[in-house]
Amino acid sequence: MHIRIRGSAAATALALSVLLPATGTVAAAAEAPTATRESGGVGVEYFPDPKGEGARTNVPAASPHTQSPSASRQRTGAEDGEVVPIAETGPTADRLDVTIIGDGYTAAQQEDFLADARAKWDAVTDIEPYKSYEGLFNVWAVQAVSQDSGVTGDPTQDVTRNTALGSYFFCDGIERLVCVDLDKTKSYADRAPATDLVIVVSNSTKYGGAGYSGLAADYGYDGVSTLSSDNAQSTLIAAHEMAHSIGLLADEYQYDGYGAHPGDEPAAANVSKLTADRMAAQGTKWSAWLGETDPSGGVVDTFEGGDYYEYGIYRPTADSIMRSLSNDQFNLPGREAMIAGFYRSANALTPLSDPTTRTSRFARLSVSLATLPDGTLARPQIRWYVDGREAKQARGRTSVVPAALGVPSGRRAHTVTAKVVDMTPAVRSAEVRGVASNSVTWTVKG
Repeated sequence: MHIRIRGSAAATALALSVLLPATGTVAAAAEAPTATRESGGVGVEYFPDPKGEGARTNVPAASPHTQSPSASRQRTGAEDGEVVPIAETGPTADRLDVTIIGDGYTAAQQEDFLADARAKWDAVTDIEPYKSYEGLFNVWAVQAVSQDSGVTGDPTQDVTRNTALGSYFFCDGIERLVCVDLDKTKSYADRAPATDLVIVVSNSTKYGGAGYSGLAADYGYDGVSTLSSDNAQSTLIAAHEMAHSIGLLADEYQYDGYGAHPGDEPAAANVSKLTADRMAAQGTKWSAWLGETDPSGGVVDTFEGGDYYEYGIYRPTADSIMRSLSNDQFNLPGREAMIAGFYRSANALTPLSDPTTRTSRFARLSVSLATLPDGTLARPQIRWYVDGREAKQARGRTSVVPAALGVPSGRRAHTVTAKVVDMTPAVRSAEVRGVASNSVTWTVKG
């Protein structure tokens, strides 16, 4: 995911130093599989069992099953690459933009793709905290027209189909690992108004998918998730993979034989080398959530094993969506990190009045507030300030007149600031609370 830093830079930097990695991706364990573009391979995560834990491997960046450009032009027509908004909630500069691309859909099946794209996004946003913060996303569907319908390797390894992105099961010899051609994927993702994350919906009922990360240097966005269009369990793959890019969360599973964690304290918010007693004493990581009943089951504590290692590293709960797809819930520390990630790449508050020019004390100043569903985790509050002092009578308003706020007449210029802070109970960290805010300031003539 290509991170766009917005809001208070100081608050963001502080929060990320406490809870999140400084880079745009999860910092993988030292021995975890890695690859470079120069070697022709990239690291991917996959889930061989739809109810099980994840695994990692390296795969080629290209696919042997993509159609040639000349054949694509000849057989697909002008519809190829058409962009259809699935959810347009605000300007791209203030939103986290998800681009969904179909593969294995012919020209006659594009309405099927759009229906599948909407269904998959609806399924992802049934999961908290995506559900509460759906209003911070724009979602764009890009129609990639394939010569053949379906996906290579479905139902068996000998089945080959010629498709726009070259989706194929049995990638790296692993049946449930669905790989794509990353350059072809980018060529379609670039059609969207903006892209922070990519989801490839492959036309198949067979369970499978994958998550690519660490792509920002070459592609401009960090993550690509692949999933089957008509397999319900594959939705959890996308929800899990997006969490690496958005919340910078670590995997909470371990590999047999990896032994003890060899490094320093991990930067990710959901793994730690501290036991519960030490964490509570230091007031760090998920200390504020210790002992709380967790949506993923049980209570928040420190459970040994995570970040691929068996010993000397702890996760917040016995299970969660970051450990296995048998659980469709983020744990409480994971939720908090996800909310920080939403606000790191999106703003709830957007100015409708130009803040770059000096304005009159009688000119109306207006903002828009992202529509976040009632009755969910989000609790955004708008407040207005004159020269740093809150005008409490204007709380909750999206439009004000500076004079009515108390801006006096005179030669001196004054500042009027609109600020939104999310008072969600899913955040307990003061640093993350600072990230979950943004403000706009106007200079007003006296």
